[in-house]
Amino acid sequence: MRIPFNQPYLTGNEQKYMLRALESRKHCGNHEWGMKCIALMKEMCGFGEVFLTPSGTAALEMGAMLAGLDFGDEVIMPSYTFSSTANAVVLQGAKPVFCEISPDTMNIDPDRIEELITDRTKMILPIDYAGIPCDLKKIKDIAGRHNLTVMVDAAQSFYSQDQDGKFCGSNVPLAAFSFHETKNLGCGEGGALIVNRSDWVERAHFLQEKGTDRRLVLDGVKSKYGWVDKGSSFLLSDILAAVLYAQLEHVEEIVALRKKVIRAYRELYTPYEKAGCLRIPHPPSNVTLNNHAFFVIFDTSEHRQMFLSQLRERQVSAYIGYVPLHSFTKGLQMGYKPDDLPITEDLANRVVRLPLYTDLANEGLGYALDSMRNVLKGLYGS
Repeated sequence: MRIPFNQPYLTGNEQKYMLRALESRKHCGNHEWGMKCIALMKEMCGFGEVFLTPSGTAALEMGAMLAGLDFGDEVIMPSYTFSSTANAVVLQGAKPVFCEISPDTMNIDPDRIEELITDRTKMILPIDYAGIPCDLKKIKDIAGRHNLTVMVDAAQSFYSQDQDGKFCGSNVPLAAFSFHETKNLGCGEGGALIVNRSDWVERAHFLQEKGTDRRLVLDGVKSKYGWVDKGSSFLLSDILAAVLYAQLEHVEEIVALRKKVIRAYRELYTPYEKAGCLRIPHPPSNVTLNNHAFFVIFDTSEHRQMFLSQLRERQVSAYIGYVPLHSFTKGLQMGYKPDDLPITEDLANRVVRLPLYTDLANEGLGYALDSMRNVLKGLYGS
């Protein structure tokens, strides 16, 4: 049996909705299905304003532009993240300042943020790794004392809830989601920028519409539109929005099925953690997870490599996680060295992301667990 690392989930309505969108002859952004998605996301999660984008990457780039990042600005973020987090900053001429992470969550360590703040710092950009909400209480407190914007890279955390019981993305000025096929909800490629500052909403519309005030024409405020700001085509096709709507309708079902997988993984790996062989995630007790991912931090990089290799022999796909940005090509060009963030470097060398997709709850989970159990016994004994 083959267990892929990821497999997109189909709820049953994707094809029907997509054909309706196709037949409407209105295929670009912000038409019927996009509006349906936006309304449903606001209703479910209490977002301020939702801008559907072609990807989570585009959402981050639009957010960085909206926040006014400019040449010479600095943005504090974890190095353990995808390149899109840093690229959104670099594209505006700003500099990523990399911060250490916590082994319990692989999220930014808020206790290490303040020491990195300078008079050029403009933003804190944490991520919600594996769908685990970052520590927004501490982060927002730091941001408030230093007059900094917070934008969360929430690519993996749609429908998770933070320490205040708020849905991720609803409790910060800006948040970026991804609806790539590897996420809980997917439409192939897609994303959303959440804007919770009412004074930024109008400009966000301008940025999304290539820097034009077309939105004012659509709202009946003006008779013609023109070029008023910088921007880009930050719009999701209505055909893809139709696929996303089918996914949004089933979000609770998706989260529940993925919870079954995570519960089984936690049960398998907990005895090995107690024996000191490895670590598993320890989210704060007062958050609610969307069950996006599960990771294991092995005691040595050698054991990690053996685990991955032996799983591949059994056709079970696991993944190493991110290569830290500070110690790879672009980070090194910026002057960083691997030992600048020793905690991040060490954890990244020992972490494994396990296969986790919604259909796994109903087919293949037993085989995946048996394969992992046999490999673990070979590494550590029964």
